[in-house]
Amino acid sequence: MKHIKTENSFSILKFCYSTLLILLLLGIPLCGQNNLELGSLGVIRNYSGSFYDFSEPGKINFRVAVWGYVRNPGRYIIPAASNAADLISYAGGLTPEAFFDDLRIYRMKEDSTYTLLKFRLDDIFTGNELSKENRLSVPELKAGDIIAVPGQPKMYFRDWFALTLSLVSTLISLSILLFK
Repeated sequence: MKHIKTENSFSILKFCYSTLLILLLLGIPLCGQNNLELGSLGVIRNYSGSFYDFSEPGKINFRVAVWGYVRNPGRYIIPAASNAADLISYAGGLTPEAFFDDLRIYRMKEDSTYTLLKFRLDDIFTGNELSKENRLSVPELKAGDIIAVPGQPKMYFRDWFALTLSLVSTLISLSILLFK
């Protein structure tokens, strides 16, 4: 077995790093990963629909999504050091109907299947103070993650009216059948 000289291996390593940097700067996806970005314009942008840009210029950012019972659901470009609580904050926070104890992160594996990570937002707080130990239990996000925030659907007047009307009409029909 021949050993490669250290000068030759250093030049190969240098070539690999420069190629990787060029690919990242050109925006060419690596290993099917197209949710990473390098830098931005430095402003918080809201595109038409539900696409928000909270990226930091000159840093690596990635795309994630948050759906369900948050104030502004949609796709987000966020800094790479963000965690799930940061994304929920970017999304305007949870609505009153949201379940704080059953938040879910769907993370795609390399074989295109998803894994499910569950966490509780209540774990961050102890009493009224923020706890560093509990904040570490909130999962870090990766490019392409989807946060799903389940909740209880809100009943509007028309929903209550439809339910009440169907019950009253059923009771009237039963009373007519019984008394005839």
